[in-house]
Amino acid sequence: MTDDPFPPPSPTPASGRPTARTAAVIPAAGRGVRLGPGAPKALRTLGGTPMLIHAIRAMADSRAVSLVVVVAPPDGAAEVKTLLDAHALPERTDFLVVPGGESRQESVKLGLDALPAGYDIVLVHDAARPLVPVDTVDGVIEAVRDGAPAVVPALPLADTVKQVEPAAGPDAPEPVVATPDRSLLRAVQTPQGFDRATLVRAHDTVKDNVTDDASMVEQLGLTVVTVPGHEEAFKVTRPLDLVLAEAVLARRRLNDGF
Repeated sequence: MTDDPFPPPSPTPASGRPTARTAAVIPAAGRGVRLGPGAPKALRTLGGTPMLIHAIRAMADSRAVSLVVVVAPPDGAAEVKTLLDAHALPERTDFLVVPGGESRQESVKLGLDALPAGYDIVLVHDAARPLVPVDTVDGVIEAVRDGAPAVVPALPLADTVKQVEPAAGPDAPEPVVATPDRSLLRAVQTPQGFDRATLVRAHDTVKDNVTDDASMVEQLGLTVVTVPGHEEAFKVTRPLDLVLAEAVLARRRLNDGF
């Protein structure tokens, strides 16, 4: 892990315009109670390696990402720094670890505050999505470079969706009130990509506690666009997700020979 996160001057392509530099913020301060008791979700192992390390490598695999900021549990920054030092990470990428807050929104804001000058594009990625392919990461970055203020990878829904009213009690049935047209709905993944100034303004403006950064940009009245997501970028939330993730990782190792 390098100590100097400050980037050198951006290279200038043939067009004469400086290339926008990209940083990724990974909030990893949650405990992941749905996976059961034990270590925080981001520190659970997948193929013998913590999910957080897989998520960091997924961001660093993109040659466009030159800085990854990991937002650790408030009292766990030293542990996460030790974890990063113990695993092989790309030398061309800088890494920072900062303590997080009590909510995801607060943790992302702390990660944003830690970014040095010189980064114009920011990715926000869930540590619990350890297997997102690099093509998905690059697709998000390219859409922001093309002028979108906010970009989310997304997949069409396979299941019919029902809108319901709240149940009258813990075991009461939920009345169905509508069946949305699923062709107009998408399941959103991460990394979500942003023009840095837009994301900073969203966090400074929107005070509701939200779990999706793109929805904060929507509240500014700006357009969020989608790019194709990937079925392997699923979120590891429950024990069955961990089984599926192990299977995906085993297949990748078999196919790639690592």
